[in-house]
Amino acid sequence: MGKVVFVGAGPGAADLLTFRAARAISEADIVIWAASLVHPDVLQHARDGAEIVDSALLPMEGVLPFYERAVAEGLTIARIHSGDPALWGAMQEQLDRCAAMGLATEVIPGVSAFSAVAAAVQRELTIPEIGQSVILTRLGGGKTPMPPGEEVREFARHGTTMALFLSAARSGQLQEELTEGGYPAETPCVVAYQCSWPDELIVRCRLDELEATVKAHKLWKHTLVLVGPALSAGGTRSHLYHPGHFHGFRRAEPAARRELRESHRP
Repeated sequence: MGKVVFVGAGPGAADLLTFRAARAISEADIVIWAASLVHPDVLQHARDGAEIVDSALLPMEGVLPFYERAVAEGLTIARIHSGDPALWGAMQEQLDRCAAMGLATEVIPGVSAFSAVAAAVQRELTIPEIGQSVILTRLGGGKTPMPPGEEVREFARHGTTMALFLSAARSGQLQEELTEGGYPAETPCVVAYQCSWPDELIVRCRLDELEATVKAHKLWKHTLVLVGPALSAGGTRSHLYHPGHFHGFRRAEPAARRELRESHRP
């Protein structure tokens, strides 16, 4: 039986692959990757003699013959997806095809671009008392329709941290919907182009400067936007490491416990 391993390649840098991902690529007979999305350094994990296929110019139907070969010849294919394949990876339709063909499959998660950008700017996205949720979404109106209720302006009403994928080409609409949703003009934003690639560009701005910033740098592809108050917030503290907090491995200090309770009384 052949096998297809869907490999999350992470944001770009070859050393941001997981050990499992690197091993899967090194063991594959055929490595399928998209040169338009994945950095070529990732291919350094492929073994000598492996067949390397660039899928950038191929539709799904162009990839299926390789899956059919895997069935017929008992081959292992590493299908490399940028970032994490669970997010906008067009993976599910391939998993369905593989199941119909009798191919074994495996999915290896990867570092998502939003995590890489947060690491690059050294910010936690869930700051206590400021924002405890992260919304991952994209702007509607593009090639893939958005389901009702998933418009950016609707998500923006939560006021928490948002990561906007695949949206930089319509930065004016993005700024407008974020503002209409309720983010103040001074809300901090991070605009990141090809995070972890050699030509990485990361720019900070206010929400009311978002469109101008994106256009000034001529960004439209491979760009992710983070927005939300957590990107500049400070002065709060997690209960997890507070001396007044207790759990199965640590007792609370009585005085600190009283202080913590008092701070949260209405």
